[in-house]
Amino acid sequence: MRGRTLVRVLLGELLGTEPQSVPLGRAPCPDCGDLEHGPPALLTPGTPPRISLSHTAGHGILAVAGFPVGVDLEERRALDLDTVGGKALTPRERAVFTAAGPGDRGALFFRCWTRKEAVLKAVGTGIVGPLDELDVRPEQPGHAHVTAGVPGRERPWLIRDLALPAPLVGAVAVPREHGAGLVRIWEMPH
Repeated sequence: MRGRTLVRVLLGELLGTEPQSVPLGRAPCPDCGDLEHGPPALLTPGTPPRISLSHTAGHGILAVAGFPVGVDLEERRALDLDTVGGKALTPRERAVFTAAGPGDRGALFFRCWTRKEAVLKAVGTGIVGPLDELDVRPEQPGHAHVTAGVPGRERPWLIRDLALPAPLVGAVAVPREHGAGLVRIWEMPH
């Protein structure tokens, strides 16, 4: 079953409706209001659950919550970490990365990357701004607290690392005040 179809099946089960009736679309970008690059959304009246999707290397993940949520999934792979990290890491994160042993850098980078992408998806903008200004504390396994958002509307977020089988790495982000709230996550083949 393909990713989008499976998402509709899972959301249909959650909503008690047929998959083809799931009103899947995009919410407006919270920064500019454009529907072309806003976050995925259930387009139902009232207050529908919030959703976030990610896929990589034949795997996908769907997060659903009653509040903003962002999820990211990556497969650890070989990268030119010095080049990629220079564009994606804050100065403090670069210092942590540089101090780490060569064998630890890949894990740190993918923890950092999935955390950044998860929180920016939860904000609703995705990766549109300079990543080297969002510090997600990759040296702290398990979770991190950050402040992020559209300029002038920043808020505190909790980012949790997901327990996934190697080589997958993932993170989910929610508003800090909902840190103990229910987030349903489905892993799915893509």
